[in-house]
Amino acid sequence: MIDFVEMLSYRFMRLALIAGLCVGLVAPLVGSFLVHRGMALIGDTLAHSAFAGVAVGLFLGSLDVVVSPYLTALVVSVFAALAIQALAEHTDAYGDVSMAIVLSGGFALGSVLISLSDGGIAVSIDQYLFGSLATVTSENVSVMVALSALVVGVVGVTRRQLFAVTFDETAARVSGIPVRRYNRLLVVLTALVVVASMQIMGVILVAAMLVVPVAAASHVARSFRQSLVIGVIIGEIAVIFGIALSYAYGLAAGGTIVLVAIGAFTLVAVVSR
Repeated sequence: MIDFVEMLSYRFMRLALIAGLCVGLVAPLVGSFLVHRGMALIGDTLAHSAFAGVAVGLFLGSLDVVVSPYLTALVVSVFAALAIQALAEHTDAYGDVSMAIVLSGGFALGSVLISLSDGGIAVSIDQYLFGSLATVTSENVSVMVALSALVVGVVGVTRRQLFAVTFDETAARVSGIPVRRYNRLLVVLTALVVVASMQIMGVILVAAMLVVPVAAASHVARSFRQSLVIGVIIGEIAVIFGIALSYAYGLAAGGTIVLVAIGAFTLVAVVSR
């Protein structure tokens, strides 16, 4: 049995739950636009870029340069997001090719930095790869809440333009919408979501929350707006029960959340048939 009262009596679990609820909100929100554009791979790409950013931060720390790995992860992820869009716009590389290039480059950079430190940062990087409930601090939660509010606010203001660009770029361009600008905005929002979710999910699994709840919602939603709402609901349910199961049975939080989300996807897929 899961004792929610006991779980919430611990401060670190309350912080972890708040952080998780932020992930359950913003990941499916932005993921809805990505999935319907066929850009699900970009979550993995930016997660690998975030891994490189974390490695940069830890490497600088090994040189006695104090900088937060989350800050370097954010900077590198945003740069990678813009690089993906620039490659797609100014070269012959299609979207998936540009994402594959940036993905492999990010992981390569991270592995090189780890080797340069003689493996000294390899232990420290584990919590960023797999996430951790115990290491969530009030400062982390404050940053996540701020990033989540920023993402929700931007999506709320630009939802009509993002919707138009998502479903018909040609029509959006004809109607005067600056398509390139909104494409860049979408990938930057994705980078913000990836970094905000990294504390709980870890860089390896963070992309799943951009895709799985949205995929589940698409089986039952009758409109894009419904898909957004249902995706967020499924994301929040996955986070709540994933964190609770993780606490009750000593499981990895990120993996448990993803498995709950996949379970929801399977259930919805079976029932909707």
